Amino acid sequence: MRFEEVYGGWNEGRLTQAEAARLLGVGERSFRRYLVRYEAEGLDGLIDRRLEQASNRRAPVDEVMGLVEHYRSRHLGWNVRHFHSWYRREGGGRSYSWVKKRLQEAGLVEQGKKKGAHRKKRERMALPGMMIHQDGSRHEWIAGQWADLIVTMDDATNRHYSMFLVEEEGTASSLRGVGELIRAHGLFCSFYSDRGSHYWVTPQADGKVDREHLTQFGRAMKQLGIEMIPAYSPEARGRSERAFATHQDRLPKELAAAGITDMGAANRYIAEVYLPAFNAEFAVPAREAGSAFVPWIGGALDDILCEQFERTVGADNCVRFENLSLQIPADRHRCNYVRARVRVHRYADGNMAVFHGPRKLALYDPRGKLIANGLKQAA
Repeated sequence: MRFEEVYGGWNEGRLTQAEAARLLGVGERSFRRYLVRYEAEGLDGLIDRRLEQASNRRAPVDEVMGLVEHYRSRHLGWNVRHFHSWYRREGGGRSYSWVKKRLQEAGLVEQGKKKGAHRKKRERMALPGMMIHQDGSRHEWIAGQWADLIVTMDDATNRHYSMFLVEEEGTASSLRGVGELIRAHGLFCSFYSDRGSHYWVTPQADGKVDREHLTQFGRAMKQLGIEMIPAYSPEARGRSERAFATHQDRLPKELAAAGITDMGAANRYIAEVYLPAFNAEFAVPAREAGSAFVPWIGGALDDILCEQFERTVGADNCVRFENLSLQIPADRHRCNYVRARVRVHRYADGNMAVFHGPRKLALYDPRGKLIANGLKQAA
């Protein structure tokens, strides 16, 4: 059903192939293959029948080993172009790319550095909700007080969905911005951000992000089915950078003119006055009518957009968490939870909860004092 909806948008010229592919979570080449199979066989043609088939074009192992050994013993140091020319003269039938890849896999030739790509301004997404940007900017927003301004905005329209000041940018502020957006508009397709440590694990400084080891924020996005996209340069985040330049020029002046000297009052002013005025002036219409947002119907969003930690219950039926002892109260499901694996959720407001599987056992305040247990909540 999703493919047919996207296919209709592409067929009518409302979506490009790249935009249609992003909505489906596949590459452009895969989308083009889907088009051919769908137009030939309908929805049945979209079933991938290649998974159990071995390629009949795969080279035999002895051919690969012979090629590698020949290069190692007689042509070591030759560049790949030269070696491939000799290989073809000797009757070899494989392509240059195939030969180069085999030699690179064997560690006999180095991979060349990628040439600098031609840069051009990236076109905005076609629909709201296709890509969301989030970033923070540290600045003296209130006279004499430095803080981080967290902005969550739409790539298609430049509309700012969430904006607030915090003492320091981190996991809690990022989850809060996304939560405000989802509650107001629904789930979105992709999330674009810098490589901050609360978004990504980056094993090597300025290197590629690790997509296997997730941060708390990355785990939440995966749980919601939202694709995360890392930015590798400030230029790649040009739209959010330009927006922050405007905010740094305007917002401190407006807060000063309103006589605001504390963060609470500043956040109220931002939500009630500054943000609506900014969107009215700077938001632009999307290229296409419609929306890529999907209504949130998944239940307790707070229990996804939070920090989660695995713990083992102690012999006293308590959970140790950051110098606190969270006492699990009695419930009707079992006598105690000694040695059971449980999950501690820490919410944006500092409150905590202990879960055993899908069941919430108790809720605590930031000091570890019991607020409510599972029996009271169920009643």
